[in-house]
This record gives sequence, structure tokens and C-alpha cells, in this order.
Amino acid sequence: MQGIPVYDSMSEAVMKHQPNTSVLYIPAAMVKEAAFEAIENGIKTIVIITETVPVNDTMKIIDLAEQYEAWVIGPNTPGIVSPEKALVGFLPAATVQAGEVGIISRSGTLAIESLRFLSESGIGISTCCGIGGDLVSGKSQVDYLRLLEKDDQTRFIVLLGEIGGSMEEIAAETISTMTKPVVTMIAGRTAPPGKRMGHAGAIISQGQGSAVYKIEALKKAGAMVADDFWSLVELIKKIQ
Repeated sequence: MQGIPVYDSMSEAVMKHQPNTSVLYIPAAMVKEAAFEAIENGIKTIVIITETVPVNDTMKIIDLAEQYEAWVIGPNTPGIVSPEKALVGFLPAATVQAGEVGIISRSGTLAIESLRFLSESGIGISTCCGIGGDLVSGKSQVDYLRLLEKDDQTRFIVLLGEIGGSMEEIAAETISTMTKPVVTMIAGRTAPPGKRMGHAGAIISQGQGSAVYKIEALKKAGAMVADDFWSLVELIKKIQ
């Protein structure tokens, strides 16, 4: 199709091209079968763009990926980009310059906006990854923090979180042990308790998962916390 080979099965594609990444743009009900096929055929990176994948399906995908030592990004991710190197998904690679800031984001919108603000401010990035906004994701913020901590091309890390769950509070424990500066921003500060805000995972329940709890934990861990994208840019400029 337009010069791009199309195959009926993953096994045939693997036999002819030895790919290492599979990106899924398919209905939620079909994600588990497609992910299983990719993982069982040796694909080590699975990028699930689809949102609202059934939680039980996602958990089965994660379990199989762990058995095969594969890495699952998503569900509900905009993908991952390393400027001038690679793009999987729909992040705006053409407008972003390479640099030393690594970005981790639960939200696709926050990831895209952060890339725009940093690009317009002349700040380049090493890698930007949307980890996924569904209730359950393949990898946590901690997993990505550890990767960027070891990455020679990343000097500074931006963590873009949002209300709901305890992911940022758990990430704070890892941040407290890191050597690289971490700048964070939490979206959803004005969200009412019990109301889902956009993502399946963005909901405050009985006070847990609120922006206040997350910001307090991140500050105690030594992370810098920005109020908005303008202050995010200013904090990055101060530590560069």
C-alpha cells in the first residue's frame, strides 16, 4: 500500500523484516488479540494508542509481556518520540528539536503542549513518552524515571502528572533517590472529587489522588513543581 508492505499476520512480517516495535491503532475490543500476536512473535515494544481498553485485557497483556520481557507503552498513549531519531505514534516530531530534557506524561495533551512550549522556548528534548491515560498502563512513571536516570542523553527530567490514583506519590519515592533534576506539573487541581476528568485514571476518590497530595509528595522528594507550562519552562531554564 503506497510502497509500504502489508501482511496478513505478524509472523509473516517478522519473518521478512525482523521488526522490534508494534503500534496498535485499532478498536479496544481487538487490542488484546493484536498485542498477544505481536508479543508471541518476539516484538519487544508494544505501543497501544487505543484508549478505554478493558482493564482485564490490559492486565493480561502486561502479564504476557512480562513473560516475554516486552515493554508495553499505553493503552491510551500518544506514543513516544526521540527527535531526529524515531517516532512511534502521533507526537509532533517535526516541530521539536533534539536536546537534553526527557519528558514523561500520563496525558497525551500535556505531552503535546509541553513539546510546543519547550520548542518555542528553544529547549530541546531527548525523549518524550506518553505512558498512557487508561486506568491501568503497561509501565509506570517509576519505570520511565529509571530509564531516563540511566540515559546519557538526558540531563533533566520533566514529569507531567494528573489527578487520580497514586502513581505520582509512588514516583516521588524514586525521585528522592535520583541524581538528575526533576521538574513536575500536576494537572487537574480544580477537579471536583468523584468526577472523572478526561482519562479513566483521572479521578479523585475520597480525597486520594488529589493534586494537593501529589504536589506535597513531589516537593518532599525534592522535585520542583510548576504551576503551569510557563513556569515549567522557567524552572527548566534555571537549572540548565
